[in-house]
Amino acid sequence: MSAPSHEGARAVSVLIPLALPGPYDYDLPPGMAAEEGSFVVVPLGPREVLGVIWGEASGEVDAKRLKPVSEVIDDVPPMPAVLRRFIDWVAGYTLNPRGSVLRLAIRAPGALEPARTRIAYQLTDRRPARMTSARERVIATASDGFLRTVRELAEEAGVSDGVVRGLVEAETLVPVELPADAPFEDPDPDAQGLELSPEQAEAANCLVARVREGRFAPLLLDGVTGSGKTEVYFEAVAEVLRQGRQALVLVPEIALTSQFLDRFERRFGCRPAEWHSELSTRERRRVWRGVAEGRVKAVIGARSALFLPFPDLGLIVIDEEHESAFKQEEGVTYHARDMGVVRGSLGSFPVILSSATPSLESAVNAEQGRYERLVLTGRHGDAQLPRIGAVDMRTHPPERGRWLSPVLVKEMVATLEAGEQSMLFLNRRGYAPLTLCRTCGHRIQCPDCSAWLVEHRFRRELRCHHCGYTAPVPKACPSCGAEDALVACGPGVERIAEEVVERFPEARVALVSSDNLRGPQSHVDVFSAIEDREIDIVIGTQVMAKGHHFPWLTLVGVVDADLGLENGDLRAGERTFQLLQQVAGRAGRAERPGRVLLQSYMPEHGVMRALVSGDRDAFLEREAEMRERMELPPYGRLVGVVVSSTDGGLAQRVAREMARRVPAADHVSVLGPAPAPIALLRGRTRLRFLVKAGRNVNVQAYINAWLADFKVPNAARVSIDIDPYSFL
Repeated sequence: MSAPSHEGARAVSVLIPLALPGPYDYDLPPGMAAEEGSFVVVPLGPREVLGVIWGEASGEVDAKRLKPVSEVIDDVPPMPAVLRRFIDWVAGYTLNPRGSVLRLAIRAPGALEPARTRIAYQLTDRRPARMTSARERVIATASDGFLRTVRELAEEAGVSDGVVRGLVEAETLVPVELPADAPFEDPDPDAQGLELSPEQAEAANCLVARVREGRFAPLLLDGVTGSGKTEVYFEAVAEVLRQGRQALVLVPEIALTSQFLDRFERRFGCRPAEWHSELSTRERRRVWRGVAEGRVKAVIGARSALFLPFPDLGLIVIDEEHESAFKQEEGVTYHARDMGVVRGSLGSFPVILSSATPSLESAVNAEQGRYERLVLTGRHGDAQLPRIGAVDMRTHPPERGRWLSPVLVKEMVATLEAGEQSMLFLNRRGYAPLTLCRTCGHRIQCPDCSAWLVEHRFRRELRCHHCGYTAPVPKACPSCGAEDALVACGPGVERIAEEVVERFPEARVALVSSDNLRGPQSHVDVFSAIEDREIDIVIGTQVMAKGHHFPWLTLVGVVDADLGLENGDLRAGERTFQLLQQVAGRAGRAERPGRVLLQSYMPEHGVMRALVSGDRDAFLEREAEMRERMELPPYGRLVGVVVSSTDGGLAQRVAREMARRVPAADHVSVLGPAPAPIALLRGRTRLRFLVKAGRNVNVQAYINAWLADFKVPNAARVSIDIDPYSFL
């Protein structure tokens, strides 16, 4: 394309979805219509790339030197202004390049291509000169007025494609061009929902009122497990739909979507659109376009759904808001709960945070008046909260080589005899977390990570859960060569399943873990089997911990309640409490009472005492006092800064130079550099700084000042995590 005349041309800035700090200026040729937010194709070096017009040009480059915009993609609505502001905000807060954040918003291959069409056929008044019984069946099928493809008509009429094509040649059927993608159904906000209790109705009325006010309002919906929080916030979703606007519900796990979709369909008459990593490329394109064009009114999605191009978003619900899965740990690091609140603020609409075990951050925000708190104290209907007890494993140890206490086994026997279901929970995948040589003590470790390989006996392999490295289980010790000397140490869910099958040979057992569930349909199948009482005993990881409703599940046994407390980060106690409280909430969700047994070697621990007593608020109060005393979040700020390289010596040198440049500032301290807890990850040596600052310190400005003039070598990487959730 030749360079255009600059007379009448307009200079614009274009943001490109690459790891670039900001937009580049381009020339918009005369006659090429575009506006802010328009998707365009622009030259970048020797290639042409997609971009978005971000505003007027900066003027840093002389207009005569600007390259022209190659093409405006006018088949798709421009990116909404509020989404562009959101991208700018996320980039500034997380210290990620704006182009990298933009990439999150257009991660749908083919979505910007022209809309696809398909050819269907419509019946006319003309009839062929020769009529056969096969042709009569096709005409009878098409006479209902519905448009069908050749294949659809042939299948429904029970004829060959050739019969249909003969009617097309005779002009009995004429072609009609239709969109290739299936249309989205509109949810009915006035379809019959469940009858709400007075407590639920009061909370629902408050949510509906906030939606009608049409302004930003963060609300914490704090209800015990089984209290019907979903049905309550569905009333807010219904009000948004009545207004003709769009609603987004974020969930932390794909596993939670199956039962949620069923509940949504019962309430609104159809399923919402889905957005998560397991969607096919075609479905991602369909949903992205449907959202952008306003045809999708309700979306349930994982954290990345926040970046969909909603033109008229009126509500965000963040279900299980306490979940750490809302934190994106790689690439653009962000917390979807916090960014969801920001998205509501920018768009001036309510944001509902729903949980039975609110995060300390949300609890403190509610206590200090920044969030409005709505409390549901009772379970829906006749269900009661389960009785929780601790099994002291020092007093009631399991038999040698086994992992279930006699106390828990006895309860499982009684549950089976009553025709009810049990669940054993252990948040550890695989068969055993460690393989050890009895002869020399060698522990089999990942060659690319400072982590032990986990044995997966059903697959006959050792696997690293950090990088995905796999290897067959060796017959001899890799260190000393001793044969038959390798032993599995500690239990994973596979080992618990092995013990259960041995103890209860007549029971129907299901193992539910991310290792043996692939894709949403496998989740649907196993959860349906549990709900239909085709399973007697479930052994599961955290996939089973939340959101599920199984009326016949009355006993929950936590195999290793102390497991999460071994993690030394600041949220270890809070996370353990939340996880175990959620697991306990699976028991007794219908009229049959539930029991929960926590196997623990330290039942006197504050977390265990809080779970047994049911005094969640006292636990949160103690946790808050500790954090406030130590000026830790939410009473202080943290930033993780990790230096990594495949060259360990280079990583050390870069970290030392960064340490030398640490700026002095009031209410800021920098700890490190020190080896990260996982010091080798995917072949990269990692050293970590931890920036600790007062609540009112602008940590982004501090980090920018620290690293402003620092040139990171190409072979090294510096990753910044504002408000870290993982300290590995």
